[in-house]
Amino acid sequence: MLAIGGSAGSLEVILKIVTALPVTTNISVFIIVHRKNDGESIFRNLLSARTDLPVKEIEDKEEIISGIIYIAPADYHVLIENEKMFSLDLSEKVHHSRPSIDVCFESVAEVFGKSAIAVLLSGANADGAEGIRKIQQCGGFAIVQDPESADVGYMPQQALEIMQPDKILSGNDIALFISKLLQPSG
Repeated sequence: MLAIGGSAGSLEVILKIVTALPVTTNISVFIIVHRKNDGESIFRNLLSARTDLPVKEIEDKEEIISGIIYIAPADYHVLIENEKMFSLDLSEKVHHSRPSIDVCFESVAEVFGKSAIAVLLSGANADGAEGIRKIQQCGGFAIVQDPESADVGYMPQQALEIMQPDKILSGNDIALFISKLLQPSG
């Protein structure tokens, strides 16, 4: 599971990551972005235009399938059940956000553990810092955007204040690194 969390200023890097994903990837991609609930799926359309992988907004009790890019729907926390299924949750906001990157990342950590890769990008609040730390504590691989390269460096900076990620990369380097990491071996 590749879990990507971001907020203000993260869109450009997310588009680069999606563009660089190998089409033959055998993992699922889970994107959590703070966005308004406008009923439109402009975000999904933006991502779909950059990749040949299927892109879809998560539905309650949906099975997680490799090779699909899943987007957390606006105004829902997304949890992952032990049987590798998504579950939508309307509990209160965390860090003024729903979906909360922390809530989603913590769920990824509990289910996927060392099979998780997490990326925390640009944003204006501390959401995601605790979640990416938990992913790393459960054996997953943690990548934090260099706050100096982020449009809004507060979110990645908060993570760096509580943990030492496996990689700190500029927004431009994250997509290339992930692409190499996910290349099928053989």
